Amino acid sequence: MSAVQRPILPMSNRESAEPVVEDERLCAPSKILTVDIGGTKIKMLANSDSEPRKLPSGKTLTPTKLVKAVQELAEDWEYEAVSIGYPGQVGVNGPRSEPGNLGPGWVGFNFGAAFDRPVRIVNDAAMQALGSYEGGRMLFLGVGTGLGSALISEKCIVTLELGRLPYKDGRSLGEVLGRRGLEAAGKKAWRATLAEVVPLLMAAFVADSIVIGGGNAKLVKELPGGTRLGHNLTAFRGGFRLWHVEDIQTLVPEGGPPCPPKEPTEWRLL
Repeated sequence: MSAVQRPILPMSNRESAEPVVEDERLCAPSKILTVDIGGTKIKMLANSDSEPRKLPSGKTLTPTKLVKAVQELAEDWEYEAVSIGYPGQVGVNGPRSEPGNLGPGWVGFNFGAAFDRPVRIVNDAAMQALGSYEGGRMLFLGVGTGLGSALISEKCIVTLELGRLPYKDGRSLGEVLGRRGLEAAGKKAWRATLAEVVPLLMAAFVADSIVIGGGNAKLVKELPGGTRLGHNLTAFRGGFRLWHVEDIQTLVPEGGPPCPPKEPTEWRLL
């Protein structure tokens, strides 16, 4: 688990002793574009619209190509800030690991400068969990290209890596519940594995509920007790809610005024 994350300040302001003036446009934007990056497609929606737009993803997708494609597809949308759900680990400077299903160059990429707008980026499962949350201790499982996971409890969001847990025959949970596991085992066996694993995870995390989301959630027929399916729009809701999480970092455009760090009063991102 990483430490509580703070907004990033440009180097010039971190080195200066002058007080930082808060910019409400950066800290509480009203027009937000949410981008949900998946292994096979990218989904995006502005909170001023109601119909998501999609782009192909894949092994050749670099962050530069992503930004260009998003800007072109969102050309007629007005937005002040960008939220990104990233399929990998995220640190204080953005992605801290390269995604296995996309192209290279994500670690160290300056998203704030590329979009010329303030950007908040979190793990995609954490963003979907935030959009799905309705109270209590909730575990989110995203079954898609791999297995995404996040836990929300007491207004605290914790990104997990449950896909790395060993399952059977030397395979991990991510391998058996992800896309390749589905293709190899078939729908019936895949559903049986999910039905076996979900109650165990619910007990292990003492969760009040489990939300199953991701691209393959639509294949689930029978839900274990305390489990519900995520909605297609929950990732976007999470992206909009992301700007109400006070202690998450904001990647700002070059030369733009920084958003000063705040002590969390309610929501925290771990």
